[in-house]
Amino acid sequence: MFENLFKFRSQDLAIDLGTANTVVYARGRGIVLNEPSVVAIETINGIKKVKAVGNDAKMMMGKTPDSIEAIRPLRDGVIADIDVAEQMIKHFIQKVNGKSKLFSYPEIVICVPSGSTSVERRAIRDAASNAGARQVFLIEEPMAAAIGADMPVTEPIGSMVVDVGGGTTEVAVLSLRGLAYTTSVRTGGDKMDEAIVSYVRRHHNLLIGETTAERIKKDFGVAQAPADGVGHTIHIKGRDLVNGVPKEISINQGQIAESLSEPIGTIIEGVRIALENTAPELAADIVDQGIVLTGGGALISGLDAALSDETGLPVTVAEDPLACVAIGTGRAMEDPMFRGVLTTA
Repeated sequence: MFENLFKFRSQDLAIDLGTANTVVYARGRGIVLNEPSVVAIETINGIKKVKAVGNDAKMMMGKTPDSIEAIRPLRDGVIADIDVAEQMIKHFIQKVNGKSKLFSYPEIVICVPSGSTSVERRAIRDAASNAGARQVFLIEEPMAAAIGADMPVTEPIGSMVVDVGGGTTEVAVLSLRGLAYTTSVRTGGDKMDEAIVSYVRRHHNLLIGETTAERIKKDFGVAQAPADGVGHTIHIKGRDLVNGVPKEISINQGQIAESLSEPIGTIIEGVRIALENTAPELAADIVDQGIVLTGGGALISGLDAALSDETGLPVTVAEDPLACVAIGTGRAMEDPMFRGVLTTA
């Protein structure tokens, strides 16, 4: 009776606990929250407390005094700081369900990278349980992405999904509600940001922050150099490493494509390895079905064309690549047809 009462009063949630963003899907309501996976911790007289979470904390990154630290509790798709991750999940659950703690014990489905270890999965499950979940289920990220992208995962048809997230890129071949082959490449949006920071530092003696690099990637990032080799020119500000003073420089999209060549090359290599290890019958299906790109990295201009050139296969970007994993996780929670893809370990 109490189990049914908790179920009635709580709002079951599906969470895409991403390295860069956390997206929450509520049963019957769809996506209700999409915020950066950042927590600002303030230390007063040796006591640490949460000052801000999500959008508010993201605005503080790189701009905090000594007493405040903006932390990203997930690295490479898995929890790096379990206590901070727990606080973040708890905050997002409260934000979705309201402040009332009465009967607030939701069932939670969380997606995990396919390459995560049992220890990493237990850390995610424990963080959700400690944050107030009644029951925690896990779903592998490429499966959630494929369900969210409306791919035929329940049918005996081979299909391939490439989910380019913040910390990892998940490459998987799916058929009959299972992963026929999967590989997790620990390269994603974060590595692209780092590559831009490194390139600007090396070629222009200018130090820029993660936030600036992320903005450059989102607004002007290209996977292939423009036809004229230059493309758009943008102005960026940072600290001159020679004189130690603030400075503004100009870079173009050709240079951005050059800076991103290494992380994008790693992603393409991961796809090639997956194709080499795919069973012949499934490979034949992929020739017809093509490859579907999901995740925030899928929005990098020309990534689909670069992948298509390297593999010779048709590559399409999912309709809503940023929300695909969260939508797929939510559908797996709601639709009995997909419940078989959920695990508790």
